[in-house]
Amino acid sequence: MEHQNFKYSKSVVVFPVFVILLLWIIYFIEIKFGYNLNKYGIYPQKASGLKGIFFSPFIHGSAKHLFNNSIPLLVMLMSLFYFYQKIATKVLIFGLFFSGLLTWSFARPSYHIGASGIVYLLVSFIFFSGIFRKYYRLTALSLIVVFLYGGMVWYIFPTEDRISWEGHLAGFLVGFIFAYFFRKMGPQPEKFQFTENEEFENLFDEDGNYNPPEEPIIKEESNTN
Repeated sequence: MEHQNFKYSKSVVVFPVFVILLLWIIYFIEIKFGYNLNKYGIYPQKASGLKGIFFSPFIHGSAKHLFNNSIPLLVMLMSLFYFYQKIATKVLIFGLFFSGLLTWSFARPSYHIGASGIVYLLVSFIFFSGIFRKYYRLTALSLIVVFLYGGMVWYIFPTEDRISWEGHLAGFLVGFIFAYFFRKMGPQPEKFQFTENEEFENLFDEDGNYNPPEEPIIKEESNTN
């Protein structure tokens, strides 16, 4: 079974920061030059809408929409690449694909855009991974995730028409499935092995009763003059 010591590397910070900067650059270009990239979002049940599986996380409808996604996305990406370094890329790439495909398969007929589906994917994966692995460090991380983003769970249900709750739900479900599927990969709890102590075992008989060793008889030598 694989064990892992958590170590800091540049990718823990560099990649998440690069992703956030890229999202803002794309939004700036869209606003500056008057582009409307919504047509590159996910449009369910249409072949042309499949391209949104890969493009939709980079498109946002407003600065507020992008800002609300930026902070949790940054935190979750840094957590993923720090605690799950060896499987982080797989979780992110395949998670993006399957959560987008699931959104495309059942969502309402409208363009679904934004990185919130990825946020829900990562929050769900990191939360359930700590529980499935039964690793105290990762379980503590799960509790932190609940404290910070536990309220997000309400947005996997249809609350507002303008919110793509389908994308949230898809990301949440894929994150849960990935947490179970990858539970044997990446960091694992340490298992302690105890060495046998023959002297300790000799203190008990076959029935488990305590059998103290006989004290040696000390004979005093008498000196005769």
